[in-house]
Amino acid sequence: MASTSGSRPDGASRRIQSSATTLFSENQSLIAEIRKAITMMKEVAVDLERHNEAQMVKELEDGILELLVASEDCSHLSSAIQSVGNNYQPGEELADFKKLFDNEIAKSKANSSSVPQNHQLLRQFKEAIWNVHHAGQPMPGEEQEDLVMTSTQCNLLNINCPLTGKPVTKLDDPVRSLDCRHIYEKAAIMHHIRSKNAHSQCPIAGCPKVLVADRVLRDPLLLVEIDEMRSLNSHSARPDGIEDFTMLDEDD
Repeated sequence: MASTSGSRPDGASRRIQSSATTLFSENQSLIAEIRKAITMMKEVAVDLERHNEAQMVKELEDGILELLVASEDCSHLSSAIQSVGNNYQPGEELADFKKLFDNEIAKSKANSSSVPQNHQLLRQFKEAIWNVHHAGQPMPGEEQEDLVMTSTQCNLLNINCPLTGKPVTKLDDPVRSLDCRHIYEKAAIMHHIRSKNAHSQCPIAGCPKVLVADRVLRDPLLLVEIDEMRSLNSHSARPDGIEDFTMLDEDD
């Protein structure tokens, strides 16, 4: 797609943002499917470990690492799609969207500290395999508190709805802002947005984002991440060990 000075900037920007939202959703669906596949592979590997099929377990572990690399690439693409969709403005020159996306992907990778080999899903896979024959024992070279800390990590930015106070795992209709990534009960956040009109700032303390109704939705990855959090909580030795760092101290 190209733009010139004869274009209608507002209309072009809206179309780009709409297309970006669609692409983002499709890409998140792919990430969700990857996460589901990893969960299934972990369950298969646990059964294989019970039957001492070590080689097949190792092959599944290698496969999970490959999927995590692919998932990481998809995450960078999602970030680029959002950035281009939110910031694109038509100008005098023809837009080089490939260059725009390449630049945003490079920025996302540069800002990321994620390493697939250290990903929590791979860590959980290894723990599940270890626990088949060594339940309750720390993995080699690690202390028990390290295991607990790792097992309680999650991807969700906030674990309680800031309006209802309910844990996100208990929400009837969870939704997430595409802009700040915070999670809410749908009925509560929609009432919040309507009551504030054009000034519906995210109710998470310290979050500066203004919420728009059509950008607060149940993205394809949300339910998968909530299910992963339920699993983490059910297997954690300290269910209350996850802290919500989004409720910032206003004095900081």
